[in-house]
Amino acid sequence: MYTISNIYCITAIAVIGGGLFGFDISAMSAVIGTDQYREYYFGDTIPSDVQGGIISAMPGGAFVGSILSGFLSDRLGRKYSIQIGALTWLCGCTLSCASQNVGMLIVGRFVNGLAVGNCSAQVPVYITEVALPEIRGRLVGCQQWAVTMGIMVMFYIAFGCSYLAGTKSFRIPWGVQMIPAAILFFGCMFIPRSPRWLARKGRWEEAEDVLALLHGKGDRNHPHVKKEMEDIRSMVALEKNNSDATVWELFQGGPMLMRTHIGVFAQIWSQLTGMNVMMYYITYIFKMAGLTGSTVLLSSSIQYIINFVMTIPALYFVDKIGRRPVFLAGSTLMMIWLFINAGVMASYGHAAPPGGIDGIPAASWIVHGPASKMLIASSYLFVASFAATWGPAAWIYPPELFTLRTRGKAMALATCCNWIFNFALGYFVPPAFQNIQWKVYIIFGTFCLAMTLHVFFLFPETAGKTLEEVQDMFEQRVPAWKTNVKSRGSSTPASDVEGSAGASGSGTPVTDKDEYRLSQERPGAVEHLDKVV
Repeated sequence: MYTISNIYCITAIAVIGGGLFGFDISAMSAVIGTDQYREYYFGDTIPSDVQGGIISAMPGGAFVGSILSGFLSDRLGRKYSIQIGALTWLCGCTLSCASQNVGMLIVGRFVNGLAVGNCSAQVPVYITEVALPEIRGRLVGCQQWAVTMGIMVMFYIAFGCSYLAGTKSFRIPWGVQMIPAAILFFGCMFIPRSPRWLARKGRWEEAEDVLALLHGKGDRNHPHVKKEMEDIRSMVALEKNNSDATVWELFQGGPMLMRTHIGVFAQIWSQLTGMNVMMYYITYIFKMAGLTGSTVLLSSSIQYIINFVMTIPALYFVDKIGRRPVFLAGSTLMMIWLFINAGVMASYGHAAPPGGIDGIPAASWIVHGPASKMLIASSYLFVASFAATWGPAAWIYPPELFTLRTRGKAMALATCCNWIFNFALGYFVPPAFQNIQWKVYIIFGTFCLAMTLHVFFLFPETAGKTLEEVQDMFEQRVPAWKTNVKSRGSSTPASDVEGSAGASGSGTPVTDKDEYRLSQERPGAVEHLDKVV
Protein backbone atom coordinates (compact mmCIF):
# COMPACT_ATOMS: atom_id res chain seq x y z
CA MET A 1 0.00 0.00 0.00
CA TYR A 2 1.18 3.53 -0.79
CA THR A 3 2.66 5.36 2.20
CA ILE A 4 2.70 9.18 2.44
CA SER A 5 6.18 10.61 3.00
CA ASN A 6 5.46 14.35 3.25
CA ILE A 7 5.46 15.22 6.94
CA TYR A 8 2.94 18.04 6.49
CA CYS A 9 0.46 15.73 4.75
CA ILE A 10 0.94 13.15 7.49
CA THR A 11 0.28 15.81 10.11
CA ALA A 12 -2.82 17.05 8.27
CA ILE A 13 -4.34 13.57 8.50
CA ALA A 14 -3.33 12.85 12.10
CA VAL A 15 -4.57 16.13 13.57
CA ILE A 16 -8.12 15.44 12.39
CA GLY A 17 -8.16 13.45 15.63
CA GLY A 18 -7.75 16.73 17.50
CA GLY A 19 -10.35 18.40 15.34
CA LEU A 20 -13.00 16.00 16.65
CA PHE A 21 -12.95 17.85 19.97
CA GLY A 22 -13.46 21.13 18.15
CA PHE A 23 -16.49 19.75 16.36
CA ASP A 24 -17.95 18.70 19.69
CA ILE A 25 -17.46 22.09 21.32
CA SER A 26 -19.34 24.14 18.78
CA ALA A 27 -21.91 21.46 17.99
CA MET A 28 -23.03 21.87 21.61
CA SER A 29 -22.35 25.57 22.24
CA ALA A 30 -24.34 26.62 19.15
CA VAL A 31 -27.21 24.32 20.08
CA ILE A 32 -27.73 24.80 23.83
CA GLY A 33 -29.07 28.32 23.36
CA THR A 34 -31.73 27.38 20.77
CA ASP A 35 -35.43 26.97 21.48
CA GLN A 36 -35.62 23.67 19.55
CA TYR A 37 -33.01 22.04 21.79
CA ARG A 38 -34.49 23.38 25.01
CA GLU A 39 -38.07 22.43 24.15
CA TYR A 40 -37.24 18.89 22.97
CA TYR A 41 -35.11 17.84 25.95
CA PHE A 42 -36.29 20.08 28.80
CA GLY A 43 -39.49 21.98 28.09
CA ASP A 44 -39.48 25.55 29.35
CA THR A 45 -36.31 25.73 31.48
CA ILE A 46 -32.85 24.14 31.24
CA PRO A 47 -31.73 23.05 34.76
CA SER A 48 -28.14 24.20 35.29
CA ASP A 49 -26.98 20.92 36.81
CA VAL A 50 -28.50 18.82 34.01
CA GLN A 51 -26.98 20.96 31.27
CA GLY A 52 -23.67 20.80 33.10
CA GLY A 53 -23.98 17.00 33.13
CA ILE A 54 -24.63 16.88 29.38
CA ILE A 55 -21.62 19.06 28.63
CA SER A 56 -19.34 17.23 31.07
CA ALA A 57 -20.28 13.77 29.74
CA MET A 58 -17.86 14.23 26.83
CA PRO A 59 -14.81 15.15 28.95
CA GLY A 60 -15.81 12.41 31.39
CA GLY A 61 -15.56 9.91 28.55
CA ALA A 62 -12.34 11.55 27.39
CA PHE A 63 -10.86 10.98 30.84
CA VAL A 64 -11.48 7.24 30.50
CA GLY A 65 -10.43 7.21 26.84
CA SER A 66 -7.13 8.93 27.53
CA ILE A 67 -6.26 6.37 30.24
CA LEU A 68 -7.02 3.47 27.93
CA SER A 69 -5.09 5.10 25.08
CA GLY A 70 -1.76 4.53 26.79
CA PHE A 71 -2.27 0.77 26.85
CA LEU A 72 -3.63 0.72 23.28
CA SER A 73 -0.78 2.86 21.99
CA ASP A 74 1.95 0.78 23.63
CA ARG A 75 0.42 -2.50 22.49
CA LEU A 76 -0.89 -1.68 18.99
CA GLY A 77 1.08 1.44 18.09
CA ARG A 78 0.18 5.15 17.75
CA LYS A 79 -1.36 4.82 14.30
CA TYR A 80 -3.78 1.99 15.12
CA SER A 81 -4.74 3.66 18.40
CA ILE A 82 -5.83 6.76 16.47
CA GLN A 83 -7.87 4.62 14.07
CA ILE A 84 -9.68 2.99 16.99
CA GLY A 85 -10.50 6.49 18.22
CA ALA A 86 -12.04 7.35 14.86
CA LEU A 87 -14.29 4.28 14.94
CA THR A 88 -15.36 5.05 18.51
CA TRP A 89 -16.30 8.59 17.48
CA LEU A 90 -18.58 7.23 14.74
CA CYS A 91 -20.41 5.14 17.33
CA GLY A 92 -20.81 8.10 19.69
CA CYS A 93 -22.15 10.40 16.99
CA THR A 94 -24.70 7.78 15.98
CA LEU A 95 -25.99 7.57 19.55
CA SER A 96 -26.13 11.36 20.00
CA CYS A 97 -27.79 11.94 16.66
CA ALA A 98 -30.48 9.35 17.43
CA SER A 99 -30.97 10.36 21.10
CA GLN A 100 -34.57 10.47 22.30
CA ASN A 101 -33.92 11.82 25.79
CA VAL A 102 -31.26 13.36 28.00
CA GLY A 103 -29.96 9.97 29.17
CA MET A 104 -29.31 8.71 25.65
CA LEU A 105 -27.66 12.02 24.73
CA ILE A 106 -25.33 11.74 27.72
CA VAL A 107 -24.35 8.19 26.74
CA GLY A 108 -23.63 9.28 23.16
CA ARG A 109 -21.49 12.16 24.36
CA PHE A 110 -19.63 9.86 26.76
CA VAL A 111 -18.75 7.51 23.88
CA ASN A 112 -17.63 10.54 21.85
CA GLY A 113 -15.43 11.41 24.79
CA LEU A 114 -13.74 7.99 24.69
CA ALA A 115 -12.67 8.82 21.13
CA VAL A 116 -11.54 12.35 21.95
CA GLY A 117 -9.49 11.18 24.94
CA ASN A 118 -7.77 8.53 22.87
CA CYS A 119 -6.94 10.78 19.92
CA SER A 120 -5.99 13.85 21.97
CA ALA A 121 -3.44 11.79 23.89
CA GLN A 122 -1.89 9.85 21.03
CA VAL A 123 -1.93 12.29 18.10
CA PRO A 124 0.69 14.55 19.80
CA VAL A 125 2.76 11.48 20.65
CA TYR A 126 2.67 10.26 17.06
CA ILE A 127 3.61 13.63 15.53
CA THR A 128 6.33 14.18 18.14
CA GLU A 129 7.93 10.87 17.18
CA VAL A 130 7.93 11.45 13.42
CA ALA A 131 8.82 15.18 13.24
CA LEU A 132 12.20 16.88 13.03
CA PRO A 133 13.12 18.84 16.20
CA GLU A 134 13.19 22.23 14.45
CA ILE A 135 9.60 21.93 13.22
CA ARG A 136 8.18 19.64 15.91
CA GLY A 137 6.44 22.45 17.76
CA ARG A 138 4.50 23.79 14.80
CA LEU A 139 3.48 20.29 13.69
CA VAL A 140 2.19 19.20 17.10
CA GLY A 141 0.58 22.62 17.44
CA CYS A 142 -1.42 21.86 14.32
CA GLN A 143 -3.57 19.68 16.56
CA GLN A 144 -4.82 22.82 18.31
CA TRP A 145 -5.27 24.51 14.94
CA ALA A 146 -7.41 21.56 13.87
CA VAL A 147 -9.44 22.00 17.06
CA THR A 148 -10.06 25.66 16.24
CA MET A 149 -10.94 24.83 12.65
CA GLY A 150 -13.39 22.18 13.83
CA ILE A 151 -14.96 24.66 16.23
CA MET A 152 -15.37 27.32 13.56
CA VAL A 153 -16.66 25.08 10.76
CA MET A 154 -19.12 23.18 12.94
CA PHE A 155 -20.39 26.38 14.58
CA TYR A 156 -21.50 27.79 11.25
CA ILE A 157 -23.07 24.47 10.27
CA ALA A 158 -24.98 24.43 13.56
CA PHE A 159 -25.86 28.10 13.20
CA GLY A 160 -27.35 27.49 9.77
CA CYS A 161 -29.27 24.48 11.06
CA SER A 162 -30.67 26.54 13.95
CA TYR A 163 -33.16 28.01 11.46
CA LEU A 164 -34.60 24.54 10.77
CA ALA A 165 -37.73 23.49 12.60
CA GLY A 166 -37.80 20.65 15.09
CA THR A 167 -35.08 18.16 15.91
CA LYS A 168 -33.33 18.57 12.54
CA SER A 169 -31.78 21.76 13.93
CA PHE A 170 -29.49 19.77 16.23
CA ARG A 171 -29.52 16.23 14.78
CA ILE A 172 -27.96 17.32 11.48
CA PRO A 173 -24.92 19.00 13.12
CA TRP A 174 -24.40 16.01 15.40
CA GLY A 175 -24.57 13.68 12.38
CA VAL A 176 -22.23 15.75 10.20
CA GLN A 177 -19.51 15.22 12.83
CA MET A 178 -19.08 11.67 11.52
CA ILE A 179 -17.52 12.86 8.25
CA PRO A 180 -14.11 13.94 9.63
CA ALA A 181 -13.85 10.73 11.68
CA ALA A 182 -14.36 8.65 8.54
CA ILE A 183 -11.67 10.70 6.76
CA LEU A 184 -9.32 10.15 9.71
CA PHE A 185 -9.86 6.39 9.76
CA PHE A 186 -9.20 5.87 6.05
CA GLY A 187 -6.43 8.50 5.93
CA CYS A 188 -4.47 6.68 8.64
CA MET A 189 -4.14 3.73 6.27
CA PHE A 190 -1.69 5.80 4.21
CA ILE A 191 0.57 7.23 6.93
CA PRO A 192 3.64 5.44 8.34
CA ARG A 193 3.93 3.98 11.82
CA SER A 194 6.04 5.72 14.45
CA PRO A 195 9.71 4.80 13.92
CA ARG A 196 10.40 5.11 17.63
CA TRP A 197 7.55 2.74 18.50
CA LEU A 198 8.86 0.27 15.92
CA ALA A 199 12.33 0.51 17.44
CA ARG A 200 10.93 -0.11 20.92
CA LYS A 201 9.39 -3.33 19.58
CA GLY A 202 12.73 -4.42 18.07
CA ARG A 203 11.58 -3.83 14.49
CA TRP A 204 14.74 -1.96 13.52
CA GLU A 205 14.55 -2.52 9.77
CA GLU A 206 11.03 -1.03 9.61
CA ALA A 207 12.05 1.86 11.85
CA GLU A 208 14.97 2.73 9.60
CA ASP A 209 12.79 2.47 6.51
CA VAL A 210 10.29 4.94 8.00
CA LEU A 211 13.03 7.40 8.97
CA ALA A 212 14.53 7.16 5.49
CA LEU A 213 11.08 7.76 3.98
CA LEU A 214 10.35 10.77 6.20
CA HIS A 215 13.73 12.47 6.53
CA GLY A 216 16.05 11.04 3.90
CA LYS A 217 13.95 10.80 0.72
CA GLY A 218 14.25 7.03 0.93
CA ASP A 219 18.02 7.06 1.52
CA ARG A 220 19.04 5.08 4.61
CA ASN A 221 22.53 6.62 4.43
CA HIS A 222 21.26 10.19 4.67
CA PRO A 223 23.19 11.94 7.50
CA HIS A 224 20.07 12.88 9.38
CA VAL A 225 18.65 9.36 9.18
CA LYS A 226 21.91 7.86 10.47
CA LYS A 227 22.11 10.40 13.32
CA GLU A 228 18.52 9.83 14.35
CA MET A 229 18.93 6.07 14.28
CA GLU A 230 21.98 6.40 16.53
CA ASP A 231 19.98 8.51 18.98
CA ILE A 232 17.12 6.02 19.01
CA ARG A 233 19.47 3.07 19.48
CA SER A 234 21.20 4.75 22.40
CA MET A 235 17.85 5.63 23.98
CA VAL A 236 16.57 2.05 23.66
CA ALA A 237 19.84 0.78 25.14
CA LEU A 238 19.38 3.08 28.13
CA GLU A 239 15.99 1.59 28.95
CA LYS A 240 16.14 -0.83 31.84
CA ASN A 241 14.23 -3.49 29.90
CA ASN A 242 12.12 -3.92 26.79
CA SER A 243 8.78 -4.30 28.57
CA ASP A 244 6.16 -1.57 28.30
CA ALA A 245 6.26 1.15 30.94
CA THR A 246 3.80 1.12 33.83
CA VAL A 247 1.93 4.12 35.19
CA TRP A 248 3.70 3.69 38.53
CA GLU A 249 7.06 4.09 36.80
CA LEU A 250 6.11 7.70 36.02
CA PHE A 251 6.23 8.52 39.72
CA GLN A 252 9.59 6.93 40.50
CA GLY A 253 12.81 8.88 40.83
CA GLY A 254 13.48 12.62 40.93
CA PRO A 255 13.89 13.41 37.20
CA MET A 256 10.99 11.18 36.13
CA LEU A 257 8.67 12.51 38.81
CA MET A 258 9.57 16.07 37.79
CA ARG A 259 8.74 15.34 34.14
CA THR A 260 5.45 13.74 35.12
CA HIS A 261 4.52 16.67 37.33
CA ILE A 262 5.29 19.23 34.63
CA GLY A 263 3.51 17.31 31.86
CA VAL A 264 0.41 16.82 33.99
CA PHE A 265 0.25 20.46 35.04
CA ALA A 266 0.74 21.74 31.49
CA GLN A 267 -2.55 20.01 30.70
CA ILE A 268 -4.31 20.95 33.96
CA TRP A 269 -3.41 24.63 33.65
CA SER A 270 -4.69 24.75 30.07
CA GLN A 271 -8.12 23.85 31.47
CA LEU A 272 -7.91 26.18 34.46
CA THR A 273 -7.39 29.16 32.17
CA GLY A 274 -11.16 28.92 31.65
CA MET A 275 -10.92 28.74 27.86
CA ASN A 276 -13.25 25.80 27.39
CA VAL A 277 -15.73 27.52 29.67
CA MET A 278 -15.64 30.41 27.22
CA MET A 279 -16.10 28.01 24.30
CA TYR A 280 -19.03 26.02 25.68
CA TYR A 281 -20.89 28.79 27.49
CA ILE A 282 -20.13 31.87 25.43
CA THR A 283 -23.81 32.16 24.46
CA TYR A 284 -24.69 32.47 28.16
CA ILE A 285 -22.07 35.18 28.64
CA PHE A 286 -23.28 37.19 25.66
CA LYS A 287 -26.88 36.88 26.85
CA MET A 288 -25.70 38.46 30.11
CA ALA A 289 -24.10 41.21 28.00
CA GLY A 290 -27.53 42.09 26.62
CA LEU A 291 -27.39 40.37 23.23
CA THR A 292 -30.55 38.65 21.99
CA GLY A 293 -31.78 36.32 19.24
CA SER A 294 -29.46 35.44 16.37
CA THR A 295 -27.11 38.24 17.43
CA VAL A 296 -25.93 35.99 20.26
CA LEU A 297 -24.83 33.25 17.86
CA LEU A 298 -23.28 35.65 15.36
CA SER A 299 -21.30 37.40 18.09
CA SER A 300 -20.22 34.04 19.45
CA SER A 301 -18.95 33.03 16.02
CA ILE A 302 -16.49 35.94 16.04
CA GLN A 303 -14.58 34.36 18.90
CA TYR A 304 -14.29 31.13 16.94
CA ILE A 305 -12.78 33.04 14.01
CA ILE A 306 -10.38 34.77 16.40
CA ASN A 307 -9.45 31.41 17.91
CA PHE A 308 -8.72 29.94 14.48
CA VAL A 309 -6.76 32.91 13.10
CA MET A 310 -4.66 33.59 16.21
CA THR A 311 -3.48 29.98 16.38
CA ILE A 312 -1.68 30.39 13.04
CA PRO A 313 1.12 32.76 14.19
CA ALA A 314 1.64 30.58 17.25
CA LEU A 315 2.62 27.67 15.01
CA TYR A 316 5.46 29.81 13.67
CA PHE A 317 6.90 31.47 16.76
CA VAL A 318 6.49 28.59 19.26
CA ASP A 319 9.64 27.03 17.74
CA LYS A 320 11.41 30.35 17.31
CA ILE A 321 11.04 31.90 20.76
CA GLY A 322 10.39 28.73 22.74
CA ARG A 323 7.73 27.24 24.96
CA ARG A 324 8.43 29.19 28.16
CA PRO A 325 7.88 32.72 26.78
CA VAL A 326 4.69 31.54 25.09
CA PHE A 327 3.33 30.07 28.33
CA LEU A 328 4.29 33.11 30.42
CA ALA A 329 2.88 35.68 28.01
CA GLY A 330 -0.38 33.77 27.63
CA SER A 331 -1.13 33.28 31.31
CA THR A 332 -0.32 36.91 32.10
CA LEU A 333 -2.56 38.30 29.36
CA MET A 334 -5.44 35.97 30.19
CA MET A 335 -5.23 36.95 33.84
CA ILE A 336 -5.62 40.62 32.85
CA TRP A 337 -8.71 40.04 30.68
CA LEU A 338 -10.38 37.84 33.31
CA PHE A 339 -9.91 40.40 36.05
CA ILE A 340 -11.22 43.12 33.73
CA ASN A 341 -14.36 41.06 33.07
CA ALA A 342 -14.88 40.56 36.78
CA GLY A 343 -14.43 44.28 37.47
CA VAL A 344 -16.79 45.34 34.68
CA MET A 345 -19.53 42.94 35.76
CA ALA A 346 -19.18 43.84 39.45
CA SER A 347 -19.13 47.59 38.83
CA TYR A 348 -21.71 48.02 36.07
CA GLY A 349 -23.99 44.98 36.26
CA HIS A 350 -26.80 43.65 38.42
CA ALA A 351 -28.47 40.32 39.12
CA ALA A 352 -30.92 38.94 36.55
CA PRO A 353 -34.51 38.15 37.60
CA PRO A 354 -35.11 34.76 39.25
CA GLY A 355 -34.87 32.01 36.64
CA GLY A 356 -32.19 33.84 34.65
CA ILE A 357 -32.37 35.15 31.09
CA ASP A 358 -34.51 33.31 28.49
CA GLY A 359 -35.13 30.40 30.87
CA ILE A 360 -31.38 29.85 31.52
CA PRO A 361 -30.62 30.18 35.27
CA ALA A 362 -26.86 30.25 34.57
CA ALA A 363 -27.36 33.55 32.71
CA SER A 364 -27.76 35.23 36.08
CA TRP A 365 -26.19 38.69 35.61
CA ILE A 366 -27.05 41.61 33.36
CA VAL A 367 -24.69 44.25 31.96
CA HIS A 368 -25.90 46.98 29.59
CA GLY A 369 -24.45 49.96 27.72
CA PRO A 370 -20.74 50.59 27.13
CA ALA A 371 -19.83 48.15 29.92
CA SER A 372 -21.40 45.28 27.97
CA LYS A 373 -19.22 46.15 24.97
CA MET A 374 -16.17 46.05 27.22
CA LEU A 375 -17.26 42.63 28.49
CA ILE A 376 -17.53 41.31 24.93
CA ALA A 377 -14.23 42.92 23.85
CA SER A 378 -12.24 41.53 26.77
CA SER A 379 -13.79 38.09 26.12
CA TYR A 380 -12.50 38.27 22.54
CA LEU A 381 -9.06 39.38 23.75
CA PHE A 382 -8.99 36.50 26.21
CA VAL A 383 -9.68 34.03 23.40
CA ALA A 384 -6.96 35.62 21.24
CA SER A 385 -4.45 35.37 24.08
CA PHE A 386 -5.19 31.70 24.66
CA ALA A 387 -5.18 30.80 20.97
CA ALA A 388 -1.73 32.30 20.41
CA THR A 389 -0.15 30.72 23.50
CA TRP A 390 -1.51 27.98 25.74
CA GLY A 391 -3.83 26.58 23.06
CA PRO A 392 -1.09 24.98 20.93
CA ALA A 393 1.74 24.99 23.49
CA ALA A 394 -0.12 22.84 26.04
CA TRP A 395 -0.28 20.04 23.45
CA ILE A 396 3.25 20.58 22.11
CA TYR A 397 5.05 20.54 25.44
CA PRO A 398 4.11 17.32 27.34
CA PRO A 399 5.15 14.68 24.75
CA GLU A 400 8.57 16.36 24.47
CA LEU A 401 9.27 15.69 28.15
CA PHE A 402 9.28 11.90 28.31
CA THR A 403 11.44 8.95 27.33
CA LEU A 404 10.58 6.59 24.53
CA ARG A 405 9.32 3.84 26.87
CA THR A 406 7.17 6.13 28.99
CA ARG A 407 5.83 8.57 26.39
CA GLY A 408 2.62 6.72 25.55
CA LYS A 409 1.60 6.14 29.17
CA ALA A 410 2.78 9.60 30.24
CA MET A 411 0.70 11.38 27.64
CA ALA A 412 -2.27 9.23 28.59
CA LEU A 413 -1.84 10.34 32.22
CA ALA A 414 -1.36 14.02 31.35
CA THR A 415 -4.30 14.05 28.97
CA CYS A 416 -6.62 12.25 31.39
CA CYS A 417 -5.84 15.00 33.92
CA ASN A 418 -6.80 17.54 31.24
CA TRP A 419 -10.12 15.80 30.70
CA ILE A 420 -11.03 15.26 34.34
CA PHE A 421 -10.59 18.98 34.91
CA ASN A 422 -12.57 19.66 31.73
CA PHE A 423 -15.30 17.38 33.12
CA ALA A 424 -15.31 19.15 36.49
CA LEU A 425 -15.40 22.62 34.93
CA GLY A 426 -18.13 21.67 32.46
CA TYR A 427 -20.29 20.55 35.37
CA PHE A 428 -19.25 23.35 37.75
CA VAL A 429 -19.61 26.44 35.58
CA PRO A 430 -23.40 26.65 35.02
CA PRO A 431 -24.16 26.39 38.77
CA ALA A 432 -21.24 28.73 39.49
CA PHE A 433 -22.59 31.42 37.15
CA GLN A 434 -25.98 30.93 38.77
CA ASN A 435 -24.72 31.19 42.35
CA ILE A 436 -21.60 33.38 42.43
CA GLN A 437 -22.09 35.22 39.11
CA TRP A 438 -19.18 37.50 38.17
CA LYS A 439 -16.91 36.01 40.86
CA VAL A 440 -16.33 33.06 38.49
CA TYR A 441 -13.91 35.31 36.60
CA ILE A 442 -11.97 36.02 39.81
CA ILE A 443 -11.44 32.27 40.31
CA PHE A 444 -10.01 31.73 36.82
CA GLY A 445 -7.93 34.91 36.98
CA THR A 446 -6.30 33.63 40.16
CA PHE A 447 -5.53 30.32 38.45
CA CYS A 448 -3.76 32.26 35.67
CA LEU A 449 -1.61 34.05 38.24
CA ALA A 450 -0.65 30.73 39.86
CA MET A 451 0.28 29.13 36.54
CA THR A 452 2.51 32.09 35.62
CA LEU A 453 4.61 31.53 38.75
CA HIS A 454 4.62 27.77 38.26
CA VAL A 455 5.87 28.00 34.68
CA PHE A 456 8.62 30.48 35.52
CA PHE A 457 10.16 28.37 38.26
CA LEU A 458 9.62 24.79 37.06
CA PHE A 459 8.95 24.52 33.30
CA PRO A 460 12.26 24.11 31.36
CA GLU A 461 12.68 25.04 27.70
CA THR A 462 12.47 22.15 25.21
CA ALA A 463 12.34 23.99 21.86
CA GLY A 464 14.95 22.93 19.30
CA LYS A 465 16.19 19.98 21.35
CA THR A 466 15.96 16.37 20.28
CA LEU A 467 13.81 14.13 22.45
CA GLU A 468 16.99 12.45 23.66
CA GLU A 469 18.56 15.81 24.62
CA VAL A 470 15.48 16.74 26.64
CA GLN A 471 16.01 13.60 28.72
CA ASP A 472 19.62 14.67 29.37
CA MET A 473 18.42 18.08 30.55
CA PHE A 474 16.21 16.53 33.23
CA GLU A 475 18.89 14.09 34.33
CA GLN A 476 21.24 17.05 34.86
CA ARG A 477 18.55 18.92 36.91
CA VAL A 478 19.05 22.22 35.11
CA PRO A 479 16.99 25.06 36.70
CA ALA A 480 14.06 25.91 34.45
CA TRP A 481 14.77 29.64 34.25
CA LYS A 482 18.30 28.93 32.95
CA THR A 483 17.21 26.93 29.92
CA ASN A 484 17.04 28.38 26.41
CA VAL A 485 15.93 27.48 22.92
CA LYS A 486 18.54 25.37 21.15
CA SER A 487 19.16 26.88 17.75
CA ARG A 488 19.39 24.66 14.68
CA GLY A 489 22.87 23.29 14.12
CA SER A 490 24.02 24.23 17.61
CA SER A 491 26.56 21.92 19.21
CA THR A 492 25.74 23.18 22.70
CA PRO A 493 24.79 20.40 25.13
CA ALA A 494 21.12 19.59 25.53
CA SER A 495 20.54 21.89 28.49
CA ASP A 496 21.55 25.03 26.57
CA VAL A 497 22.23 26.78 29.85
CA GLU A 498 23.39 30.37 29.81
CA GLY A 499 27.02 30.61 30.73
CA SER A 500 27.44 26.91 31.56
CA ALA A 501 30.72 25.28 30.65
CA GLY A 502 29.22 21.84 30.21
CA ALA A 503 25.96 20.06 30.25
CA SER A 504 26.56 18.75 33.75
CA GLY A 505 27.36 22.19 35.10
CA SER A 506 30.77 20.99 36.30
CA GLY A 507 32.78 22.54 33.50
CA THR A 508 33.52 19.13 31.98
CA PRO A 509 33.43 19.28 28.19
CA VAL A 510 31.20 16.62 26.70
CA THR A 511 32.19 15.70 23.19
CA ASP A 512 30.39 12.34 23.03
CA LYS A 513 27.24 12.84 25.03
CA ASP A 514 26.00 9.26 24.87
CA GLU A 515 29.22 7.61 26.11
CA TYR A 516 29.87 10.28 28.72
CA ARG A 517 26.37 10.08 30.18
CA LEU A 518 26.28 6.28 30.12
CA SER A 519 29.71 5.94 31.74
CA GLN A 520 28.85 8.38 34.50
CA GLU A 521 25.33 7.21 35.28
CA ARG A 522 25.35 3.47 34.43
CA PRO A 523 28.82 1.87 34.46
CA GLY A 524 29.01 -0.96 31.98
CA ALA A 525 26.24 0.36 29.79
CA VAL A 526 28.67 1.75 27.19
CA GLU A 527 29.84 -1.73 26.34
CA HIS A 528 26.21 -2.80 25.96
CA LEU A 529 25.54 0.21 23.72
CA ASP A 530 28.46 -0.72 21.50
CA LYS A 531 27.00 -4.19 21.05
CA VAL A 532 23.54 -2.80 20.18
CA VAL A 533 24.84 -0.23 17.72
